[in-house]
Amino acid sequence: MSQNLLAGPPPTLLPEDPAVAELAGGATADEAARRHPTSSFAWAVLSDEAWASGRVMESYAFARVGYHRGLDALRRGGWKGHGPVPWSHESNRGFLRCLRSLGRAASAIGENDEVERIDAFMADCDPSIPRD
Repeated sequence: MSQNLLAGPPPTLLPEDPAVAELAGGATADEAARRHPTSSFAWAVLSDEAWASGRVMESYAFARVGYHRGLDALRRGGWKGHGPVPWSHESNRGFLRCLRSLGRAASAIGENDEVERIDAFMADCDPSIPRD
């Protein structure tokens, strides 16, 4: 059987994030991030909470931490720096939310080069990622 070399890499699917269940069970994002510091989802919630309170720099910092934690998880999952990271896979959403939040905060502080990189990265991961 021949392999389609033009198909690109397979989608990367992250494992279940325990912070999701904790947050659904009533834990705060701060508690979840302290118990699961590698959880992109917990950092994404912290970023969104900071953003909603007008704390742009904190939102940026939380998103940056979650983004880097997510990159680590993606690499452990076999991701080679490009290729699909589908929004439809719930465990990918923490990383993708951090990526989106990082772009939002970067835009707010005028870091336009980073906004362009993040937009391109999001399109590479999954063009259907909700933008809000």
